[in-house]
Amino acid sequence: MKDRIMSSHRGPATTLLIAALCVGAAQAARADGDAPSGRAPPPPLPRYAQECGACHLPYPPALLPAASWRRLMSRLPHHFGTDASLDAATAGELLAWLLRHAGSGAAEPPEDRITRAAWFVREHREIAAAVWQRPAVKSPSQCGACHTAADRGAFDEHRIRIPR
Repeated sequence: MKDRIMSSHRGPATTLLIAALCVGAAQAARADGDAPSGRAPPPPLPRYAQECGACHLPYPPALLPAASWRRLMSRLPHHFGTDASLDAATAGELLAWLLRHAGSGAAEPPEDRITRAAWFVREHREIAAAVWQRPAVKSPSQCGACHTAADRGAFDEHRIRIPR
C-alpha cells in the first residue's frame, strides 16, 4: 500500500529529484577514496591490450588513480621484476589513455598494486590464502582465473567461478 501511495504522489519533478539523490548517493559512496570508479570500462585501446595484455590482463584503467598510472608507466624497465620497456611514443599514447580513464575516487594503493588497494582487499576478504596458491589461480593479480568476464572489464560477483 505504501508503494501505491508513494507512486500516486510522484510527478516528474519528484522522479527527477529521486534520480538526482540516487546519483548523488552513488557518487558520495565512491568519494570515500577507497573504491574504484563505477563507470563502465572504456572501449579497449588496441595498443594497450597488445602491449600490456601480452603478459597480464589489461586491467581497466579505473582500477587505479592517475598518480599510480603515472608511476607505473615511468617505471616500465622495472615493472614488478620485469623489463616492460616501451618506445617513448607508445608509452606516451598508453599513459594519455590511462590517465583519461583513471579512477577518480580510488586511493593510491601501496606499491601501486591493484591487489593491495583497500577496495580490492575488502572485496576479496573471504578468499582463503590457499585459493591464491591453486595452480589455476596462481595469485590475486590473475583476475581472469575467477572472474569469467574480466577480459571485458566485468568483475561483478555474478560472474565468478573459483577454480578447484
